[in-house]
Parts: sequence; C-alpha cells; structure tokens
Amino acid sequence: MAQVSSNKRVAKNTLLLYIRTFVILIVNLYTSRIVLEVLGVEDYGIYNIVGGMVVMFSIISAALSNSITRFITFELGKGNKDKLKQIFSTSINIQLRLSLIVVIAVEVLGVYFMYAYMQIPEDRLSAAFWVLQCSLLNFIISLVSLPYSAVIIAHERMNIFAYVGLLEAALKFVSAYLLFIVAFDHLILYGVLLALSSLIIRLIYGRYCSLHFEECKYTAKLDKNLTREMFGFAGWNFLGTGAYLFNTQGVNIVSNLFFGVAVNAARGVAGQAEAGVKQFVNNFTTALNPQIIKTYADKNYESCFILVRQGGKYSYLLMLVFFIPFVLEADFLLSLWLKEVPQHAVIFWQLAMLGTLIDLPAAPLTTLAQATGHIKKFYIYIGGFGCLVLPLTCIFFSLGMPPYTAYVAYVIVYTYLVFVRLYLMNKQVGFPIRVFVIQVLLRIAVVTAISLILPIFIVYIMPYGFVRFILVASVSFISIVGSTFVFGMDSVERKRIKSFVLNKIRNN
Repeated sequence: MAQVSSNKRVAKNTLLLYIRTFVILIVNLYTSRIVLEVLGVEDYGIYNIVGGMVVMFSIISAALSNSITRFITFELGKGNKDKLKQIFSTSINIQLRLSLIVVIAVEVLGVYFMYAYMQIPEDRLSAAFWVLQCSLLNFIISLVSLPYSAVIIAHERMNIFAYVGLLEAALKFVSAYLLFIVAFDHLILYGVLLALSSLIIRLIYGRYCSLHFEECKYTAKLDKNLTREMFGFAGWNFLGTGAYLFNTQGVNIVSNLFFGVAVNAARGVAGQAEAGVKQFVNNFTTALNPQIIKTYADKNYESCFILVRQGGKYSYLLMLVFFIPFVLEADFLLSLWLKEVPQHAVIFWQLAMLGTLIDLPAAPLTTLAQATGHIKKFYIYIGGFGCLVLPLTCIFFSLGMPPYTAYVAYVIVYTYLVFVRLYLMNKQVGFPIRVFVIQVLLRIAVVTAISLILPIFIVYIMPYGFVRFILVASVSFISIVGSTFVFGMDSVERKRIKSFVLNKIRNN
C-alpha cells in the first residue's frame, strides 16, 4: 500500500512539473531565438564561454547542493525537526562562506584567464568582462538559494516549484524583449537583466520557505560537527559533479582554444536545446528522488530498489519519446527554431541527446548511493572514470579530429559508467545486477530497437519538412507506447495499467 501511495505521489508531482516544463520550454526556445538574433553568433558565443567560466566554479557548489538535499530529505524521512533546523542554518552559513571564496577566485583567476588565453575579439573584451561580473553575481544568488530549493523539493511541494519556474521563464522572456528596445550594449544588458531575474526568484523562494517551513529559520551560528559531516559527504560527491562540469564547461573552454567562439555558439545552442528536452525527464527524477531517499531512510529496501529500477527504466523511455523525432529531425527543428543555425549545431545536438539517453538508466543508482551516505568508493570510481572525457577530447582535437568528437568521447565514457554504477551498488547494498539487466536494460533495448524501425523508414522515403516531422513524432510515440506495454513492462505493471484504464472507463 505504501508503494502505491509513493507511486501516486510521484505521478502527481511529475505531472505538475511536466506542465511547468512544457511552458518553460516553449518560452525558453523562443527567448533563445531572440537572444541569438539580437546578439549575433559572436556575442552569443562570448556569453556562452564567459558564463561557462563561472559555472566551472560550481563544481564545489553542486557537490554541496547534493549534500544539502540528501541531508534535508533524509532527516525529513526520519521526522527529526530539530536536526532539520540545524541542517538548514548550517547550509546557509556554508554557502555564504563559499560565495566569498568563489568571488575571490573568479576575480583573480577568471579575469586573468579571460584576458590572457581566451579567443575573444579585442573590441569585445570589455563587454566580456562585465558579462563575467554579471554571471558571477547570478551564480552567487543561485548559490545562496540552494538550501531553500532543497527544502521545497524534500517536502515535495512541486506546485510551488512549478509556479516559480513559470515566473522565471517569464522574466527571461522580458529580459530578451528588452534587448530590442533599450539602447545599450546588448551583451552587457543581457547579463545584467538575468542577474536581476535571479535576485527576484531568490527573494520569492526565501519568503515562501520562511512562511511555510518551520526549519527555515536562519541563525548565524555555524554547527562545526554538522559542517564537517556535510563537507565529508560533499567532498566525495565533488568527484562526481566535478567530472560532469569538466565534461561540459571544461570541454567548452578546450573547444574555444582549438576552434574559437563560433563552436562555442554551436555548443550553446545544442546545450540549450538538449537541456530543454532533458528537463522533462528531470521532472520525473526530481519527483522520484525524495521517495528513494525516504524509503531507504525508513529501511524499506525492497521498495527502494523497485523505485530505482522503475526510475531508470521510465526516465529512459520518457527521454526516448523525444529522442527519436528530435534526433531524426534535428536539422528541421533547429532551422524552425533559429533564423541562423550555427555550424555544427545539428550534430552537436544529436550526440548530446544520445549521451543523455545512455546515462539515464543508471541515474537513480546515484540517488541510491547518496541515500546510503557511504559514497567514498562510489564517487572515486564515477568521478575518476568520468573525468576521462576531457583528456580524450584534448587527444581527439590534437589529432585534428572535428569538434563533434568531444561528444563521442562523452558517449563512450558514460556508456561504461552505467555498468560501473551498477557493479558498485551491488557490492555496497546488494542491489541485484541480474534483475536490473533483465527488468531494465534488456527491456529498454528491445523497446528502442522496435521503436526506431518505422521512423527511420519514414525519414528515408519522405521529403524533408513539417509533415514528415509530425508523422515521425506520431509514429515513434505510438511505437514506444505499444512496445513499452508489451516488452517494457513486467506482468505486475501491465496488470496495474489495465486496472487503471478499466476503472477510468467504468467511472465514466
């Protein structure tokens, strides 16, 4: 019964986040079209690479964010309110101190690297400097906001997450529109407007949390023991988040050094398109992750393992719904979205989508590892192997290979990491490898193979255009749904779906 209740809660929260994401995706795609049109390829590339320098410093904050979310969700699952208050205040104090370190690092190392090494046109260096400052401010605001968003997610208040997300998208749209009507350097203005938008969102989250959650009462006292405990958890988490950031922003910088800002613009377009689609899947995992951690904290290991398997399987299948039509029709979609499609953007987007798809089946295993609290060995392996993408990219580029081979390196490494995560969690908590392979990997492989046949045939026989895209999307969706029901689900899941449909029919 508890399992059914958890599934209903996950489904409800996922639906709320899907509605949020659909609206945000439409707004963001149109906004990025405006921004690329107004800024041009050169300035858009500058914004992407300079902003990415600040994101590199989030290697520390991302690790702490995972630590904060895990500690808050774990104690919420145990019902320990006093400990929750300590965790929240300690989290804020840690983030404030970390902010000071990041500011010093960016102002010294970041500014020096930008002027000394980056391929930025000389007449745009001044604008790039101010973009760096605005990106830094944006980052600091986001950093201090992390404990508030962690509390909202832990309490599973996804409706608030949805409303604020819609407001954030609206603010970004207004920022893009103002570029048309304000007579000022567009690159600098865009950076300033995005920083102001982040500040507004931070104030809203802070106000809501202080009114609705009793643990969100800030005290300046720093709990040293809890700080050591959280940093110990974050320290190993750092390896995993660090690998991801090296593989994105690190590769972004290497691409700039080898190919210039035009390739950065293409990577920015591909990354934004891929992130917009990926957010649909992230909604599912955002709703699922608190349940994985809470069931583990409650020592309900069987339910926890079921949630991990279901999360891996259905997050992959949800992504597959977008993957097939978007990859097969990437050229059409990008030309529909943008007036000027940067060179390499199509192949970048296709390979980025493939890398994301491959990583999804084992992603809930990371949440399971965090739930255990024993993550040292897990992140040593994941972070160590994950960091291979950057040196592989450097080798490929040094050998004269094209820019898209950076994504090839990512796909190779993260395919291997699926099995590394599975092996590690089997050794640590007894997570069953054979069941995962049969119930998840084999099932999604069969569904993928069947679902690709008709869409590829349609692309081969029909002329390029809107009608073909609609047909490919429709046929792939029907193929995925049908093959998932037949081959992707086990007998229990099929029976549950049949009962749900029959009950709906009877009630109507």
